[in-house]
Amino acid sequence: MSDPRPRRPSLLQALLPLAVAGLAAALAAQMVARDARYWVPLAALLTSFFVPAVLGRLRMRKLLMSGDVEQLISSWQGSVGVGPQAGTMAPLVRATAYAAYGWTEAARRALHRANPGPAWDAALEQRMFVEALLDAFEGDREKAMSKAAALEAMPMSVGGPLARRRVHLLRRGLAALTRAFAHMSQGGDAGALAKAAKASPLVHWAMRYAAAIVAVDRGRARDVALLLSGAPAWPEESAFREYHDELLVRAGLAPKEAY
Repeated sequence: MSDPRPRRPSLLQALLPLAVAGLAAALAAQMVARDARYWVPLAALLTSFFVPAVLGRLRMRKLLMSGDVEQLISSWQGSVGVGPQAGTMAPLVRATAYAAYGWTEAARRALHRANPGPAWDAALEQRMFVEALLDAFEGDREKAMSKAAALEAMPMSVGGPLARRRVHLLRRGLAALTRAFAHMSQGGDAGALAKAAKASPLVHWAMRYAAAIVAVDRGRARDVALLLSGAPAWPEESAFREYHDELLVRAGLAPKEAY
């Protein structure tokens, strides 16, 4: 079986798409310079390429922000595929989605259903991320911080600068989240949580609730209202439902009877 871990692209592989795009742009500029009428079909061609991709990204972002975890998992089913790795990756994908939205019991069940194997070992970073989230939400703060710290120290397997920056922001955000749930936040954690929330809509609300905990601990009640604004109506399966009400009460934004 081939190694399922992503391989770092060679320099030629990384530069080839840029070279092709640059050549296409140069040719298009020459065509427009010779005859301005070429601008209309070229613009239509560019629109046909980019608009569907942009709309797809917007739809996915809206779904990720909605908190509808079951719909999100359903939309991901086709990307998991079939074959020997599906028995590992499908449950792991479900566990990731459930953990990101506070469904701790469902996430644990999904992890237990995953088959061990090469894909399981290759997904160590993803598993550590999921397990650190679950440990934090379930109250095992020390274990959560330990896993987040170990994850931060791991070498990165991704090669592109944008991908590396995103992974860096998510790792820092996870470490800040585990400290927030342990009420041991450090200077800069609020900023790390905000950047991680922007880096990935999947963990947007997890990072926002952690940031709200930091705000409560630091006596910034106004920040709590802003951080929790627009939050979905969480179902009972999600720990976020309890966090939401508790944080509002602790910040003095809701009566104690509401919690």
